[in-house]
Parts: sequence; C-alpha cells; structure tokens
Amino acid sequence: MAPSPLPLKEMQSTRSRRKVAPAAADGGDSGDKLEQLLLSSAICNGEDLGPFVRKAFASSRPETLLHHLRHFARSKESEIEEVCKAHYQDFILAVDDLRSLLSDVDSLKSSLSDSNSRLQSVAGPLLSSLDSFVEAQNVSKNVDFALTSVTSCINLMELCSRANHHLSNGSFYMALKCLDSIENEFQVKTPSSTLKRMLERKIPEIRSHIERKISKEFGDWLVEIRVVSRNLGQLAIGQASAARQREEDLRMKQRQAEEQSRLSLRDCVYALEEEDEEGGLGGDESDGYSNGNNGLLGFDLTPLYRAYHIHQTLGLEDRFKQYYFENRKLQLTSDFQVSSMTPFLESHQTFFAQIAGFFIVEDRVLRTGGGLISKMEVENLWETAVSKMCSVLEDQFSRMQTANHLLLIKDYVSLLGVTLRRYGYPVDALLDVLSKHRDKYHELLLSDCRKQIAEALAADKFEQMLMKKEYEYSMNVLSFQIQTSDIIPAFPYVAPFSSTVPDCCRIVRSFIEDSVSFMSYGGQLDFYDVVKKYLDRLLSEVLDGALLKLISSSVHGVSQAMQVAANMAVLERACDFFFRHAAQLSGIPLRMAERGRRQFPLNKARDAAEEMLSGMLKTKVDGFMTLIENVNWMTDEPSQGGNEYVNEVIIYLETLVSTAQQILPPQVLKRVLQDVLSHISEKIVGTLLGDSVKRFNVNAIIGIDVDIRLLESFADNLAPLFSEGDANQLNNALAESRQLINLLLSNHPENFLNLVIRERSYNTLDYRKVVTISEKLRDPSDRLFGTFGSRGARQNPKKKSLDALIKRLKDVS
Repeated sequence: MAPSPLPLKEMQSTRSRRKVAPAAADGGDSGDKLEQLLLSSAICNGEDLGPFVRKAFASSRPETLLHHLRHFARSKESEIEEVCKAHYQDFILAVDDLRSLLSDVDSLKSSLSDSNSRLQSVAGPLLSSLDSFVEAQNVSKNVDFALTSVTSCINLMELCSRANHHLSNGSFYMALKCLDSIENEFQVKTPSSTLKRMLERKIPEIRSHIERKISKEFGDWLVEIRVVSRNLGQLAIGQASAARQREEDLRMKQRQAEEQSRLSLRDCVYALEEEDEEGGLGGDESDGYSNGNNGLLGFDLTPLYRAYHIHQTLGLEDRFKQYYFENRKLQLTSDFQVSSMTPFLESHQTFFAQIAGFFIVEDRVLRTGGGLISKMEVENLWETAVSKMCSVLEDQFSRMQTANHLLLIKDYVSLLGVTLRRYGYPVDALLDVLSKHRDKYHELLLSDCRKQIAEALAADKFEQMLMKKEYEYSMNVLSFQIQTSDIIPAFPYVAPFSSTVPDCCRIVRSFIEDSVSFMSYGGQLDFYDVVKKYLDRLLSEVLDGALLKLISSSVHGVSQAMQVAANMAVLERACDFFFRHAAQLSGIPLRMAERGRRQFPLNKARDAAEEMLSGMLKTKVDGFMTLIENVNWMTDEPSQGGNEYVNEVIIYLETLVSTAQQILPPQVLKRVLQDVLSHISEKIVGTLLGDSVKRFNVNAIIGIDVDIRLLESFADNLAPLFSEGDANQLNNALAESRQLINLLLSNHPENFLNLVIRERSYNTLDYRKVVTISEKLRDPSDRLFGTFGSRGARQNPKKKSLDALIKRLKDVS
C-alpha cells in the first residue's frame, strides 16, 4: 500500500523551512569577522575571489583565507543539512505518491494487456488481408507504371516513325515539329535510358541533316534562279515592248484620223480601239510567276521560302537572311561582268535582261518574303546596279561608231527602264546617260545619212521615174505627200522626178524616225525642237551639200539640169512633209509645227540647180543669138517676120517649154524663162551698144521691135501656165530692150528727161547706154529722133532740142 499523502499544513511548513538563511559564525575579532562576511557575501553573490586571494598573499596571510574558506564550507554543510532536513518530509510524500502511481500503472498494464490480446485476436485476419491488399496495390502500381511507360514509349516511337516518314518524304518542317514535340514532351520523361541516350544523340544529327538538305535545295535554287531571272527579264521587257508597240499603233491610228480630219474627209469615220493589254508581270494575279510551281517560266520561290521557314524553325533566321543577301549580292556582281569576247551589241539584251529579272525576283521576295530581305537592302542593291549599268553604258557608248547600234541599245535600255519603273525602281540615272549621248548619236546618224545620200545621188541616172503599179506610186509618192493632185494617175505613170527623190525621202524619213525613236521614252517629253534642229542640219548641211556637189560635178546637159531642178521642186514639197512627220511622231499639233516653219532648207541647191539650168539655156540661146550679126542695120525696108536669130530662139524656147512643163513646176519654169528672156534682152541691148554695130537706121530698129514683139508674144502664150502675177513678171524680163526700142522709135524722146515719165516708161534704161546707142542712129527721115545722128544737116527746132537733150545727157554722164 502506498503511504497516505501528508496534510496540506505540514507541506506548507516544510516548504517554509527550505527558505532558512545560513547563520553567521560567532567568534573572532571584528576584523576577521568582517573579512569572513565579505568573503561569504562574494561567494554567495558569485563574485570574483581574485581580490581576496591577492590581498591574502599580499598580507602574507593565506592561512587566514583558508580558514575563512573552511569556515564558510562548514557553515554551508550545516545549511545543507538543514535544507535536507527541511525537504525530507516532501521526499517521503513524493515516494508515497510514486508508490500509489505504480499501483495504478500495474492496473493499467493488466487492462492494456487484455485489450491487446483481444485486439490481436480480432485484427490478425484483418492485418493479413491488409498485407495482401498492400501487396496487390503495389503490383497494380507497378503495372500502371509499366503501362504508362510502354504507352509513352509507343507514343515516342510513333513520333520517331512519323519524323522518319517526313524526313524520307522531304517534309522537313513537319519532321522538325516532330523533333520539337519529342524534345518537349518525351525526352525528359522517357523512362528508358536507352531511348533517352538515342534521342540525345540522334536529334542534333537529324537537325544537322535537315539543315544540310535544305541548304543544298537552296543552293540549287540559287543556280536555277539565274537562268529563270534572265528569261523572266526578257519576258518582262518583251511585254513592255509589245505594250509600246500597241501605243505606237494607237498613235498611228490617231495621226491618220487627224490627217483625214485635216484633209476634211468627212465621209470617213474612224474608230480608235485600244486593245486590252494582256496580263503583265506586275499584277498580283497575273504576275507571270508565283510562289508555287505554276509560273509561266517556272519562277518558283517555294524552295527559297521553304529554306527560310526551316531556318526560322531551327532558330537560324538571321544567319539565313545574311547568307541569302550575300549570295544574291555575289550573283548580281557576277551579272555585271561584260564579256570581252562577245560584242556588246550581241550581249546587251542578255546583260540587261539578267539584271531586270534579278530585281523583279527581289521585288517579289521583298513583298512576299516575310522580312527575308529589307527594303533598304534592295535599294542598296539597286543603287549598285544602276551605278554599274551607267558605267557600262558610258564605256560602250564611247566606243560605238554606228548610230543604229547606239539606237538598238538605247531602245532596250529604255524598255528596261519602263519595266523596272513598274516595280518602283528609279531609273532616272539610266535615262540621263541616254540623254547625255544624244548629240553623239545624231552625229553618227548624220554621218550614216551622208553616206546613204551620197550613194543615192551617185546612182541617179537623171531620168524620170516610171511607176507601173499603184503600190509603187503609193510607196514613192503618196508616202511622202509629194503628189500634186489627190487623183490617182493612170499607170504606167511617169513621175516628174527621178529615183533619187524617193530614195532621199526615205533616208530623211528614216532619220526622223530614228531620231524620234532615240528621243522617245528617254525622260524628255517635249523633244520636237531637238528633232527639228537635227532635221534642219540633215537637210541644210548634208542633203543640201550633197546636192550642191552633185550639181557642180555630175550634171551635164540641159536635160539633166532640168531634171535636177524638177527634183528640187519636189523635194521642196517633201520638206514640208518631213517637218509635219517629225511633229506627228513627236506628238505635237501640226499647227505648232507649221507656225515655227523656217525657209526652204535646200534653197542653196535649188538656186544652184536653177542657176545651172538657166546658165545652160543661156549658153544655148547665145548660140542662136550669134545670128544677130547677120542683121542689116542700115536696111531700107524693116523686117516684117522677125530676124533669123529671134525665130531660132523662139523655136528652141518653144521646144524647151513643151518638154519642161511636163516636169518643172510653173514657178520654176517661170524663174528659168524669166532669167533666159532677161538674158536675151540684155544681149539685144548689148549688141546695139557694142562695137560690132557702128550705126543703124530706124528700119533696123523697127525690125528689132518686131523681134521683141515676137518674144513678148511667146511670153504671152505661156500665160495660161502661170498666175497673172507670174505672167507679168515674165513679160517684164524684156523690159530693158522694150523700153530702149520704144525710146528709139518715140516721137517725143525729150520725155526721157522728165523724171515722172522716165520712172514710169523708161525705169530700166541707163542714160549712158541711151546716149551711146542714140549716137549710132543714122536716119535721113523726118523722125524727130533722127536728129541724134544728123548734126551736120540743117536742123529744125525739134532737132535742136533733141541735140540739146543728148548734150544734157552727156553732161550728166
């Protein structure tokens, strides 16, 4: 049995006894007691005893310190004893409590043992079932893990198989997506270490394989696109040429309509229809190329975009952009090479077509490539290309000495400019190079035309041109608008000009067309003044000079001179056509061209031809005029039918006119006859004035008057051929001889001194000639004018006044 617990009061008394303080020692003197108290206090307070120790040794009294320490220890033993006595009762009580607690523990232990036995008997089967369940659960987890691992491996193998399938089919992007899925979803979570090592080794290899394959495809595309670019450039420039030709055809129809309108052919209706342009290369739906495989020229950007996309997927986008730009730049640099083995005239189309195709491709890549190349990079490439093309053109143009070669290259370059301008590329620098060589081209063209004109003139036989068919008439006459009538003549038709006229017209027309062709599409809209300037030079310098040379060296005989004069008259009409044709081709209204028309540019050759013809006719006439020496100047009877010389002259002139009026225009014929008649008049006056005629009588002067009347009658008979003014001018050619004969036969010769009458009736006479000729007049008749030659006879007042007149005329002279 456990002891009963102590009463509450006893426990409280016991606890109070634990607080009893140690008693102070009795004895010793007061100093020792004080030290002992201080030492005890320091020990109780846990202070440092070093000062006490040092003091004891310093005073050589360590025994005292030991004594005090022993005394303090004895005092503490007693205190401990007191504490033990004070706590003994509590210890007894605690032991009693423990004994009581032990009894309760034993009871509890027995109860727990019984409960455990009962629990073991009940839970045994349950624990056995639980163990079976746990074991089955672990097996299930292992099976689930195995199934999950197998499923993951199956999915992984399916992805690997799919990746292999895409690789074998060349679907690199899908293969890369499979690799990304493998890396992101399976590589880290793969339970198989073997598969994991295989993936870690194979995935980089596959990526490298794809990069190599796609780089090879891109390299093949780079090789192929050069050929495609050349074909594409040729196609684009060809379409630009076709469009230009359609524009030219439309302008031609418009010019024809304007010409018909100008000629007031109101019964003709002209409809100008503009054909729809076929799909060009610039549109989005009709580019002539595509991103697929359906381009007109196989222009396929798919390999490029495929390579770009694959490199984007591989994370190599910037590197591929740089690689693409550098390779295309190298290709462009290679395209700039001009072969020294092939003439540039033969290779220029390929050269420019290659560059045009290059920039058509780059424009497409810029617009559809998704940032593969930037606008700044394309502009830099274009600036490089323009600089190189300008340099090549400058070099090649400086070497060329044939205008046609220059024109062919210029036309192709202008088509290149039109083509690339559609894609937004500036081409002003190229056009400036063309304009810079404008003068050289025209100088070469003038040189070519000079040779052609010289050959055409050298081949001229000075015969009227025979045209047997209407197409010949249209080709040689109507095409140059040199016809004199709108009525088509009967065939065969003998033209008034020789073959050199249409030949020269064709050369000039070709010059105009070549000049306009060079100036067209060159960036300068109003170029008529330039074309007109060089056309003036061609006509006034080249053609006029060649005709002058022909006239001075190759014309022999009146028929040839007459043919040349006829040709000049036709060329005068042709010159009007030339300037109209230049205006039409230059696209300016005809009224503006006609307003700025200058004088006939071939006037030197025309004047020389007419002068040569007149000179030859004068020479012929001079041969007949020698018969004037047979005239009897002192005849008793005046000639009624005219003297022999004048009859011969008139017969010749009539024969000449019958031939000349078939080929010479009235104006030319009038000028030539006027010059010849004036020459005949001068010869008559010169004969009367010359030393061969010492004297003559009135009958001889009457005979000369008949001669002049015959000549005037000849001129009057030609009046229907000329206008009234021209007919009057033709009659005036005999004015000097007519006025002289009138004066010699006048009844009032003193009127010659009257200024008014003299200006009206004798304005062509020189008073010195009058004096000389009048002194030769010897006539015994009563004619008042006879006093000029009868000074020794008895004179009447009129004769005296006439003598005075002659004297006054002599005084003036």
